[in-house]
Amino acid sequence: MPENLLLNINDPQDLRQLDEAQLPQVAQELRNFIIDIVSTKEGHLGASLGVIELTIALHYVFNTPEDLLVWDVGHQAYGHKILTGRRAIFHTNRQLHGISGFPKRSESIYDAFGVGHSSTSISAALGMAIASNLKGDYNKQHIAVIGDASIASGMAFEGLNHAGVTDANLLVILNDNAIGIDPSVGALKKYLTSVKNGKNPKQNNMIKSLNFDYSGPIDGHDVFALIKELKRLQKTKGPKFLHVITTKGKGLKQAEEDQVKYHAPGKFDANTGEIHKKLEENLPPKYQDVFGLSLLDLARKNEKIIGITPAMPSGSSLKFMMEALPDRAFDVGIAEQHAVTLSAGMATQGMVVFCNIYSTFLQRAYDRVIHDVALQNLPVIFCLDRAGLVGEDGATHHGVYDLAYLRCIPNIIIYSPLNEIDLQNILYSAQLGLKNPIAIRYPRGRGVISDWESVNFGHYEKIAIGSSNCLKEGTKIAVLSNGAIGKNVTLALAKIANPDEIAHYDFAFVKPLDEKALHSIFKKFKTILTIEDGTIIGGFGSGVLEFASQHQYFQEIKTLGIPDQFIEQGTVEELQQYCNVDVSSLEQIFLNYLK
Repeated sequence: MPENLLLNINDPQDLRQLDEAQLPQVAQELRNFIIDIVSTKEGHLGASLGVIELTIALHYVFNTPEDLLVWDVGHQAYGHKILTGRRAIFHTNRQLHGISGFPKRSESIYDAFGVGHSSTSISAALGMAIASNLKGDYNKQHIAVIGDASIASGMAFEGLNHAGVTDANLLVILNDNAIGIDPSVGALKKYLTSVKNGKNPKQNNMIKSLNFDYSGPIDGHDVFALIKELKRLQKTKGPKFLHVITTKGKGLKQAEEDQVKYHAPGKFDANTGEIHKKLEENLPPKYQDVFGLSLLDLARKNEKIIGITPAMPSGSSLKFMMEALPDRAFDVGIAEQHAVTLSAGMATQGMVVFCNIYSTFLQRAYDRVIHDVALQNLPVIFCLDRAGLVGEDGATHHGVYDLAYLRCIPNIIIYSPLNEIDLQNILYSAQLGLKNPIAIRYPRGRGVISDWESVNFGHYEKIAIGSSNCLKEGTKIAVLSNGAIGKNVTLALAKIANPDEIAHYDFAFVKPLDEKALHSIFKKFKTILTIEDGTIIGGFGSGVLEFASQHQYFQEIKTLGIPDQFIEQGTVEELQQYCNVDVSSLEQIFLNYLK
């Protein structure tokens, strides 16, 4: 039985000591190692399996960490982490106090740039390359690895456009597997397909037209071909572009055949590849499915409804509408700015546009929200999935800033449903016709009502804009919660011996606030607590404090939520506990105020 080579690789220098002929064995061992760990610990599988040979070739040819390697997004960087000193702790990937699921500068000198959102690698690597030139270091290599979905983003084009008029020592590697999380879309995807099929004439090469030294496409699973070409490019000055063809999920049959499902499959059998079935009978629905199925139901009744998502049809469940009404539901690729302004353009023509986007990704289109939507007061309906703490993907993916960054924008309405029924009802209410844009934010994961379809599906109720609800009467303390975090309040109050002293109000609307209710609350209670699944600074609690200051109320006000720091990876439950908004923490806080 041959020696296990991977066990003796603690950094890329160890890898470089091997003979080239040994590298296919390293590739197989690395692939098996990732499968074994991810099968039990979960994580992003397919992307990393697809770049095993490329990862090995890069660290074999280039002198990392002196040469700088930037992975776009970072879903594909598991092999990179294992080869750069983190093999022994890789089992802690995406866990509380473990290593990040993405490259992170504070974690390793081999992580040249922190990533998590798409399309940043070219700009970052170009910045490094220009800085090297300014310092007189003309031999340092700067490599950006970017996928075919990410390179379609406007930011990636901006980086390519600038790089082409520089003498920067930049190598852009296109990892072309025709898929992001969902299959890639758009004209660029068709162009890349024609290149792969040999149908694109040399004089029509768009990369060459940007003044890059273009090579490829080559087989991204042929480690010897990769090494040969990388060594050639290593000696080539100026901006270079290598087109590499890979298969997402390479080496695991099921992952190759169902690339969407095996992007992040959860736990599975490492030997067979079969995903472990989860018991999902009689469970509450996922918020994303409540959105997707409700929108489809509404769209069948209202022909003006349009659905738009930037590259998240499966993750957002817009797929239901895309399958049933393909002419009115659009995946525009990783193009958040375009998605927002496209929605605005449609809204000017009387369309009722639901722009479905992860909370953390809407940040990428902030200027567009302000200038193209809110300033023109166009009634675009933003549906922000993954709001609040999202779990193991960590700081780059938590949707904890939306309340703060949206609340300061004039004209916009902000709503956080307490549960699935509220989500359905606000979707229904929004499509009836609004004079303003609205942001509806809801969490990742499941709701609380298992029979939501039989109880409310198709039987919607209109929600009055700016209204709040008293969920529980009380005598001494008023707890004001926003959104689904309110269920933690309800559960905490149920554990208290004398809960009659604490009132609980659901303030689903952060903007406009229900000022009539607030006046009543401030006149009745001496202590007020606000709770939100978002940053304390600038969020719902800040709005209540501003109201109190404006109207000269001087009660004790305690704001609870996400503290002023970046929250790393862990389960949602663990992170809520860290932020003191889990059920047990709230119970103790309430008891302390009752003493």
